[in-house]
Amino acid sequence: MLVVGFPAQAFGTNCFVVASGPGEQCVVVDPGIGVIDQLDSVLTEHRLHPAAVLLTHGHLDHTFSVTPVCKARGVTAYIHPRDREMLADPTKAMSIDTRAMFGGLEWSEPDEIAEMTDGIVLEIAGLSILVDHAPGHTGGSVMFRLSTSQEPLCFSGDVLFRDSIGRTDLPGGDLSEMMASLRDKVLTLPDETVVLPGHGPQTSIARERAHNPFLREAMGSSPQRGH
Repeated sequence: MLVVGFPAQAFGTNCFVVASGPGEQCVVVDPGIGVIDQLDSVLTEHRLHPAAVLLTHGHLDHTFSVTPVCKARGVTAYIHPRDREMLADPTKAMSIDTRAMFGGLEWSEPDEIAEMTDGIVLEIAGLSILVDHAPGHTGGSVMFRLSTSQEPLCFSGDVLFRDSIGRTDLPGGDLSEMMASLRDKVLTLPDETVVLPGHGPQTSIARERAHNPFLREAMGSSPQRGH
């Protein structure tokens, strides 16, 4: 399996390209702000052909380039229905300060949008991708899981970071839902699962189980307040 990740130009949002190998179809996960040129370079270098764009959630730093990526290649964008409205109006989940930063933004949603729900397996580009609905950061946050010949992969979006979790204080966020997602969706994953988060470096479930204070809280062993 081929997985290439790189950060967007703003907010350090990780964009990932996933394929069964070079010269194949691929999926693009979370094309954020200013990723077009670097994405094109990755596709050219590995001779890849996008078959779909997968969105871990609807925040603009993860979706900013979804429409140009989809329209340039005639592919579908996949999102959970609880975040679907953010593709029509990304300001719905923004703080007041962020709305001011993106004042005057011209926005159009992709031509083809498909909704994905908990437990569905997406068969795209020769890949079998399991969708885990894990709300808390947003109502429609999901994680994408794939099995490989080496170790399981989890694209966690803003559900889980190295040593931290996504914030829950933005519109649509919910701390109680986040803690339930950590308990029921994250802590149930095998320790050897490699986690590729929406921001920051990769990690593993074993490492986060041992070091992440929010996972310890979810396990009930170290009560701390989320942030």
